[in-house]
Amino acid sequence: MTNSVVNHQRCCEVQLFVSLMLTLVSVVTNAGDLPTLITNIKPGVVGVGTTQHTRRPPHSLKGTGFVVGDGSLVLTNEHVISKDLNEAKFEKLVIFAGSGKNIRGHEALVIATDKKHDIALLRHKGPKLPTLKIAGPELIPEGTRIAFTGFPIGAVLGLHPVTHTGIVSAVTPTAIPAPNSSSLTANQIRALRDPYMVYQLDATAYPGNSGSPMFDINSGLVVGIVNKVLVKMTKENLLSDPSDITYAIPNVYLLEMIEKAK
Repeated sequence: MTNSVVNHQRCCEVQLFVSLMLTLVSVVTNAGDLPTLITNIKPGVVGVGTTQHTRRPPHSLKGTGFVVGDGSLVLTNEHVISKDLNEAKFEKLVIFAGSGKNIRGHEALVIATDKKHDIALLRHKGPKLPTLKIAGPELIPEGTRIAFTGFPIGAVLGLHPVTHTGIVSAVTPTAIPAPNSSSLTANQIRALRDPYMVYQLDATAYPGNSGSPMFDINSGLVVGIVNKVLVKMTKENLLSDPSDITYAIPNVYLLEMIEKAK
């Protein structure tokens, strides 16, 4: 074997080694960024519920929301705030900011709602809070690594934001045709008239996660909002026992709501 051939072989081996090391460094760096990303996301995640000083306990957590815009706006699911307040007993809509023992409640008002996509925009009366950035309106591809942060099972586990990770398993319509018309529900009929795409995730969410921000792990940008009620009422109406599949509403509808609210 000539020297030129040997040198060329060694050069290729060195290039391959360098390439593998760069790939390993990239993987390690991305994995190491997640704890930092979660630390940055959590201050912008809030609980959404009500407070009534004459009941015990006075505070009731209904779901999750996240802060956007100028720090006074909060996005959540519409079904989280859909129950009428008992104004005669001074029940108020509030958001809970902070974590653990450092929770602060701030009264909130409903600015806009979108029942079709199950989202609502609130404005809280407290000091401005850290905000989360929302990505553009384009759908993200299947296989994208995502995470969402919220309050699973309400306050049972304490007011500590919890993060779940996974991937976008599918981009799927909110409703599918039923074998016969008699098995269609009113919700499914409405969904079939004007279907839209949602994200199906392989990460498990719980009722208190409704309204959690779903973010792209690589960019840290919000790409959707977790939904545990609306989609199941349409897509899984034929199941006697609803699945543990988690869905999320794409952020195109979040952007539309914020723009209209302006």
